[in-house]
Amino acid sequence: MRRVVILGSTGSIGTQALDVISRNPELFTVVGVAAGGSTDASVRLLAEQAVRCRAEVVAVHSATASQELQLALFAAAREQGYEAGNFRMPAILAGPDAATKVAAWECDVVLNGITGSIGLAPTLAALESGRLLALANKESLIVGGPLVTAIAAPGQIIPVDSEHSALAQCLRGGSEREVRRLILTASGGPFRGRTRDDLATVTPEQALAHPTWAMGPVVTTNSATLMNKGLELIEAHLLFGIPFDHIDVVVHPQSVVHSMVEFTDGSVLAQASPPDMRLPIALGLGWPDRVADAVPACDWTTATAWTFEPVDHEAFPALGLARTAGEIGGTAPAVLNAANEVCVEAFLGGRLPFLAIVDSVARVLTEHTESGTVSQGNELTIDDVLSADDWARTRAREIAGT
Repeated sequence: MRRVVILGSTGSIGTQALDVISRNPELFTVVGVAAGGSTDASVRLLAEQAVRCRAEVVAVHSATASQELQLALFAAAREQGYEAGNFRMPAILAGPDAATKVAAWECDVVLNGITGSIGLAPTLAALESGRLLALANKESLIVGGPLVTAIAAPGQIIPVDSEHSALAQCLRGGSEREVRRLILTASGGPFRGRTRDDLATVTPEQALAHPTWAMGPVVTTNSATLMNKGLELIEAHLLFGIPFDHIDVVVHPQSVVHSMVEFTDGSVLAQASPPDMRLPIALGLGWPDRVADAVPACDWTTATAWTFEPVDHEAFPALGLARTAGEIGGTAPAVLNAANEVCVEAFLGGRLPFLAIVDSVARVLTEHTESGTVSQGNELTIDDVLSADDWARTRAREIAGT
C-alpha cells in the first residue's frame, strides 16, 4: 500500500489521480491533498476530497482561506454522513509554503500536479525528503534545472507528462548506449495547418478549444502556441540526459503515439494508448509496476490511421525559442517560463494578441541573455532562479502593457 500526497488535487491531474486511486484502494491511500483555494468552489472541492480520502493533512495556498476550509471540511463531513465525533479533522496548512510542507509529509509518493513555477519549492521538498516524485509540474524542473537534478537520486523522479512517461517506458527497451534519439509527439493543437498570418486574429476561446486533450487554460494555450512542447523538450533533456540535438518533435494529430525512442540499430519503439492522462498518472504512482486497467486500451477492431508531419517553425516559433533557452541553460529556461506565464495570462485576459505571446517572450529572453546575467552550472542558486523569474515577469508585464 503506497501512501500518496497529491499537490494540485483540484486540478485536472489531481482529480484524475484521485479517480485512479479510488479504483485501486488495495494499492494506494491518500494522506495529503493541497490546492490553491483561490475560489469558494475550489475550497469546497478540496474539503470534499480531503474528507472522502480521510486525508491526514490538507493545504491551501491562500493564507486567508484557512477558516473557510475548516468550515468546508465540517460541511463536507456532514454531507458524507459523518456524525459528530466520528470525523477526525485533518491538519490544516495555509499560505504560500503550505504545499511545500505537505510535499515533505510522511508518504511514499508525492504527485506534483501544480501548474506553474510555484511548483518548484514543493518539488525540491519532496526530493530532499526522499519521496518518490511523480512529476506533472514540468515548470519546476525547467525553472529549477540543475537544482532539481542535483538532489534527485537515480529513479526518484517519475515523469507524469504523457510524452515523458512514454519515453520512460520505451527506454526500458534498450541500454543507455543504444539510444540514438528521443522523438516527442505533438498534437499540433487547435491551429495545426494554419499559417502565421492565419493566427493574427486568434481569440482565447479558439485557443482553448483543444481537439484532443482536456487541460487547464494555461497548458491548453501553451499547446496552441506549441510552447508546451518546447517546455517538454527541455524537460526531456533534463530527465533523460539526452543532448538537445538528439531530441526531435513531430506532429501527430491523433495523440495516440505519445512519444518514441530511436535506437542505434535503426529500431524505433513507440508507446501508444488512447489520449487519457490516467495511464501516465497511474504509472507514476505505481512505478515501476503498472496499474491494471488504468485506461481502456486501443480498439484494434476498428480501422484507423495514424499520421505524422513536421512542425511548421515559421507559424510556431515557440519550439525553436525553447530549444535555444534550453541550450543556453542556467537561468534562461526560468526566464522563458516566467515570461510565458505572464504573456499567456495577458492573452487570456484579452490584453495581448495571440502572436504577441511568443514574440514578447522572445524579446524578454533576448534581453536576459544579452545582459550577461545568465547564471550557469554549479554557480546556479535558488536565489538566481527566483531573481531571474521575478525580473522576467516584471519585464514581460512592461512589454505586454499590463
